[in-house]
Amino acid sequence: MAMISVAEAHKIIDDQITGVTREMVSINDTGGRVLAAEIVASFPQPRFDNSAMDGFAVQASNTKGANKNSPVALKMVGVVSAGSPGDVVVGTGQCAQCMTGAPIPQGADAIVIVEDSSGYESGAKVQMYTEVQEGQHIRREGEEIRSGDSLINDGTYITTAEIGTMATFGYKDVQVYRKPRLALFATGDELVEPGNDLLPGQIYNSNLYLFEDLARRAGAKVVLKNVIKDDQDALKTFLADAFGICDMVISSGGVSMGRFDYVRDVFMELGVKEHFWKVAQKPGRPLFFGSNSTALIFGLPGNPVSAFIGFMEYVWPVLESMTGQSRSSTISAVLDESFPLDAVKTRYLFGPVLESMTGQSRSSTISAVLDESFPLDAVKTRYLFGNTWSQDGQLICAPSKKVGSHMLTSSLEANCIIIADPGDKPIAQGDQIHVRLLPWKTIT
Repeated sequence: MAMISVAEAHKIIDDQITGVTREMVSINDTGGRVLAAEIVASFPQPRFDNSAMDGFAVQASNTKGANKNSPVALKMVGVVSAGSPGDVVVGTGQCAQCMTGAPIPQGADAIVIVEDSSGYESGAKVQMYTEVQEGQHIRREGEEIRSGDSLINDGTYITTAEIGTMATFGYKDVQVYRKPRLALFATGDELVEPGNDLLPGQIYNSNLYLFEDLARRAGAKVVLKNVIKDDQDALKTFLADAFGICDMVISSGGVSMGRFDYVRDVFMELGVKEHFWKVAQKPGRPLFFGSNSTALIFGLPGNPVSAFIGFMEYVWPVLESMTGQSRSSTISAVLDESFPLDAVKTRYLFGPVLESMTGQSRSSTISAVLDESFPLDAVKTRYLFGNTWSQDGQLICAPSKKVGSHMLTSSLEANCIIIADPGDKPIAQGDQIHVRLLPWKTIT
């Protein structure tokens, strides 16, 4: 079979990908999975008007002119705590203790925080030391999410933010794309498991560990893994089991033209249809791809670099499709030094790219330019979820529109946490701001 181009290889592989399957799993098991059905809000969030602070529910008009030197005394008529039915009624000249998250009592339209009062132990009369406005310190029903709003789209990779949001809206079981089942094997009498002593001519089996980790990161599940000695009967037994339960079979080594490279021959003998065997690339020219009625079969080279690159270039995109994920894309970068081309083959090499144009690790904070103004606190460091992206050679950052500490959905579209030190004036659009990237997110 003739050598084909990388583009031809990708097209042939894509044509063989069949429909993905879905399954219901407990929310406890959704981390790292891909959502297979839209998550919709079955109720507004908040579900009811509630207090944003510990304090007293009042009628705002009753606090007019109140200050420390001239407090307003209101009659305490009850206590409302989070989880209570909220059947207290607040009338003119009255107040009720109202804790954070508690429903706003009927008749009340504002909250005086407890620090601005004579406190919970004041007895029948409570002194209010500040004037409040209607709606102050009240979280309004539906201000974050309305009933029926789309929360998370089909195809979303589930992280901490998605799990928390689904739990917030009462989802116990969630539909996700099923993890593809993989069989991995390597061939060769020279392969020894890590931890054992090496004899002359032996090497450690590294590729299967590499494959298993990459498969897990791509969302697949390895159900069979074995090093098979140079024994065709043993290989046939392994493959018979694999073809019975797996969606994909991946081999390391045995597909070149050496005397003991018989893996391709065994594939063919067992009825695998060969789609290609050689690709115009360096490294990794001997690369087998085939299929049968149950599985896709990849025969990757035994050289670890070729195996790694072959997995990332060809297997990883297939696993993304099979698990409902969007395909990863390549990016452009400026070469730091000259790089020789090959007249026929596509070349692949490992190399560093400056992380987000900063040279810093993902765990470090980085600087970005604000896309809009951002108010500071005179005393406190502010943290908000935000989104950072690359534009015209610099990082741009915008804070989430949802700034309430109870608004967990603000994390859904975020890829960073914005950090702003105390200050007495807003940070303006175009100013630098520090952000900490969420390690499972990317900069686009």
